[in-house]
Amino acid sequence: MSTAGTSTFVIRWVNFLSMLVAVVVIGYGVWMSSQHDGCHKSLTLPIMALGSIMFLISVIGFLGALKNNSILLLTYLIMLCLVLVGILIFTVLVFIVTNNASGHNVAGFRYKEYELQDYGSWFIKKLNNTHNWKQLQSCFVKPEVCNSLPKRYKTLKQYKLANLTPIEASCCRPPSQCGYPAVNASYYDLSFHPVSSNKDCKLYKNSKSIKCYNCDSCKAGVAQYIKTEWRVVAIFNVILFVILSMIYFVGCCARRNAARMHSKV
Repeated sequence: MSTAGTSTFVIRWVNFLSMLVAVVVIGYGVWMSSQHDGCHKSLTLPIMALGSIMFLISVIGFLGALKNNSILLLTYLIMLCLVLVGILIFTVLVFIVTNNASGHNVAGFRYKEYELQDYGSWFIKKLNNTHNWKQLQSCFVKPEVCNSLPKRYKTLKQYKLANLTPIEASCCRPPSQCGYPAVNASYYDLSFHPVSSNKDCKLYKNSKSIKCYNCDSCKAGVAQYIKTEWRVVAIFNVILFVILSMIYFVGCCARRNAARMHSKV
């Protein structure tokens, strides 16, 4: 098989496979729209839009390679270039936004505590918006998360040695600076006068429906969780960028060969 034939073959099959992936993504979006969970439903449109764009680009690339059509291949390359630019911009922004705050160690405990002021102004603005915070609470701060702690950690020693998640450490307990002694994994002795002026000390309650769900520390825990998830997405985007760049290079070869063949006719 010649170099020209190889590049065309690769583009044809890569886009055929990506068409199948796009159909799966669209199907997943349709499934999410049928869920009663508002968190899942809110992702329906972005996922279906992503699947539709993938499908459109893949169809154009597949047809261009199948028919050796330089115009279709040029359109495919332009759209792929825009995708690459979008991925690059998004990834850089994610690294900038998440490039601070990693938590504070707590003496005598394995887990870390998080403070809202350690995060960027963008995070703080979004989390302090009441509407945004209610949505984030419903998605990430589930009461059952805190309610499960006493079942998992039977003794106070087990609780102190637990490697709690950012949300468990920030939303299910008061900040350690408050000085409230822990009785068990879900109960603190609030008869002690807080040794800190931190407003979270007064917001925390032992009630299963209140805990520290409206504390700044809880918002910081959610911010840390989002930051961690976004970092994973950013790393995936870097890998995706490299792969798509290679496909773009092969696509350029296929387009140049198609244009050369067309000029000979």
